[in-house]
Amino acid sequence: METLKIAIAGFGGVGRATANLLLSRRRRYRDVYGMDVRLVAVCGSRAGLADAAGLEADRLDGLEPGLSGPDFIAASGADILIEAGPSDFRTGGPGLAYIRAALTAGRDTIVISKGALVHSGRELRGLARASGARLKVSGAAAAALPTIDLLDHSLLGCTVIGVEGILNATTNYLLDAMTARAIGFEEALAEAQAGAFAEADPRNDTEGWDTASKLLILANFGLGHDLAHDLMMSDLTVEGIQSVTRPQIEAWRERGLVPKLVGSLASEDGAIRAGVGIRTYPLDDPFAHVRGKNKAIRITTDAMGETVAIGSGTEPLATAAAALKDLEHILVDRTARPLALSELPS
Repeated sequence: METLKIAIAGFGGVGRATANLLLSRRRRYRDVYGMDVRLVAVCGSRAGLADAAGLEADRLDGLEPGLSGPDFIAASGADILIEAGPSDFRTGGPGLAYIRAALTAGRDTIVISKGALVHSGRELRGLARASGARLKVSGAAAAALPTIDLLDHSLLGCTVIGVEGILNATTNYLLDAMTARAIGFEEALAEAQAGAFAEADPRNDTEGWDTASKLLILANFGLGHDLAHDLMMSDLTVEGIQSVTRPQIEAWRERGLVPKLVGSLASEDGAIRAGVGIRTYPLDDPFAHVRGKNKAIRITTDAMGETVAIGSGTEPLATAAAALKDLEHILVDRTARPLALSELPS
């Protein structure tokens, strides 16, 4: 049986959830793919742990200081890197160094954090092409909501005319609370922060930048465009929800409209228009019924018409599962065999 070694860089909540889910699925990987999948290294910013024979769940709390960085991952002998560190789209760090080193070495890479993909996506795609490494990004593009997969698999061969996405759970929760319960932005935000699903500094979410990051990833990694990082700061129109008022909410309600923070892409004569902002939807539109922390995407194509997906999952498990979905795609490629329905777990 072939052995496949995995390393995880970034060991906060998402990284730990990914490690635990990976370890719980080892039997599946053996039974379905004939692969002995081992977690051989994990690391955070200052500490890590490695074992060529494979780490078990009960050892993951014993990280050793000084074991960190791209050289540590390379020395582990990992075949695949899962990058799950903090996300900074303004610098690409800290994940950029890990991803760059892995792709240069020809190591298949699964990326969860958005920062490096937004900041240096063009470079990273080039490194993957040059080395032949697979670069997978489902976890960075709305996690449990299928976005990249729809473009890469379900709608393959079609020309995408437009994309609309409710891609940020926090802003959708806030707008839903403001609309359904007639509370103000500050009250809704305090509630979300008390529930630990809004950040202490929520500006990347509420000002639209998280949605913009995911939109850029969809455009470049899902649709093959080459929108530059500096669009995030200048040419891409980005508006958030922080200025939405109760009178606005009431006016929309009276007209039977529901506000959502939406990222949109449209193709016109070969050019791409991209933006993030408030859109309102009538009650007969599926987007009007995307409640709470759910997300949604609508993709319009030339031949298959309109496809809508709505969903969410409990975090950080849902994001971990999205990353391991990418791992299964890599396992399918490596074993050069399709996954039969009879092999799926019941």
